[in-house]
Amino acid sequence: MAQMNYLTQCTFDFGALAQLPKVLKAHGVSRPFVVTDPGLKANGLLGTLLAALGEPPAGVFTETPANPTESASAKCAEAYRASGADGIIAFGGGSSMDLAKAMGLMVTHEGPFERLGGSKRGMKFITKIPPLIAVPTTAGTGSEVSPGAVVILDNGMKETFVSPHLMPVAAVCDPELTMGLPPALTAATGMDAMTHCIEAVLTPVVHPPAEAIGLDGAERIGKYIERAVQDGSDRDARWNMMMGSFEGALAFAKGLGAVHGLSHALGRIHALKLHHGTLNAIILPHSLAMIAEAGAAEEKFARLRRALGLPSGASLAQYILDLNARIGLPVSLSTVGVTEAHWPSTRDYAVSDIATLSNAIPFDGDKYEELFKRAL
Repeated sequence: MAQMNYLTQCTFDFGALAQLPKVLKAHGVSRPFVVTDPGLKANGLLGTLLAALGEPPAGVFTETPANPTESASAKCAEAYRASGADGIIAFGGGSSMDLAKAMGLMVTHEGPFERLGGSKRGMKFITKIPPLIAVPTTAGTGSEVSPGAVVILDNGMKETFVSPHLMPVAAVCDPELTMGLPPALTAATGMDAMTHCIEAVLTPVVHPPAEAIGLDGAERIGKYIERAVQDGSDRDARWNMMMGSFEGALAFAKGLGAVHGLSHALGRIHALKLHHGTLNAIILPHSLAMIAEAGAAEEKFARLRRALGLPSGASLAQYILDLNARIGLPVSLSTVGVTEAHWPSTRDYAVSDIATLSNAIPFDGDKYEELFKRAL
C-alpha cells in the first residue's frame, strides 16, 4: 500500500528573500536563530539575510562544517538554548540545513542523539522540533523540502535522520542567492540534485507524483546545468537549477539508492573532506550501469531518456559520465583521494545506510564492493 506525503510551504522566485519576515510571522516566529556557515559570513550573504530580517535575530551560529557533525550540532544547540529563540532559520546549503535540523532535535529530545537515527529505526521517537524556515543558497540538496538530515555522529557513522517533523515549516527559495556560486560548486551541487531525481525515479517504491516530479527535475537540470556552470549570471539557468533542486527533494520522498549509500559511507571519512554532490556525481554512472546490466527498471530508464532528450536505447551511464566531464567534475574516486585502503571500513556503513533499502536492485556488501571498485 502506497503512503504519499507532501508538502511544505515555499516562496519561490527572484526577490523571495524580502518575504522572509512575513513568513516568520505567519509561523509564529518572533525571535529566530540563524544557522549558517563561515563561507556565507565571509562572502557577505549572511549580511544580506540579516538586512532582509530588519530586526536582529536572537542569535547566529556560523560554525557549520562542510559535513555536519554531532559535536557541531550540540554546540549550536547550546547557543540556541541560551538565546531564548522561538524558531530557526537555516541559511545555506545542505550542511547548514541538516545541522539546523539536528540542532532542533537536540533542543527538543533527550539523548543519546544516535538513538533517533535511521539505522536505529529511530523515526518513531522523533516528535516536533522548533519551527524551521529554510533559505537555500545552493541548488543541490533540496533539504528545504526534505524530511531528512545527514549528520556524522561522534562514533564516526554518517547517519540519516528521517521524520515528517524534520520537514521545514516553510522554505524561501530565492535564486538570487545562488548567483555568486562558483562553477565547481554549481556543478557539484547540481549533480547532487540530478542524482536525487534519478535515484528517486528508479527506486521501486510506489509514489507516482514523486516520480513525475523527479522526471521534471532531471529534465530541468539536464537542460540548464551546463549553462549555470558556464555563466553564473544566467538568471534563467539559476532559476531552473534551484527549481530542479527543489524537485529532487520532493522526488526522494520516494526513496534514494546505492549512490547515496556509498556516498554517505565515504563522506564520513573526516580526513578526506569529500563533497557529497561530487561523490554522487562520480558514483552515479556506475550505479546506473549495474542497474542496467541487471535488466531492472527498463521502463523507468526509458522515461528518464525521454526526459533528458536522449535517443531510445542510449546509455544513461555514459550520458552522466559525459556530462560530468563537460562541467569539470572528477572522473573517479581515486582522483579525490579515495584508495582501496578506504574500502574495508566503508562496507558496513554503506550496507546499513537507509538509502540502500530503496535501491532499484537489491544491494549487499558484495554489490557495494563492485560499485566501489568501478567508481575508484
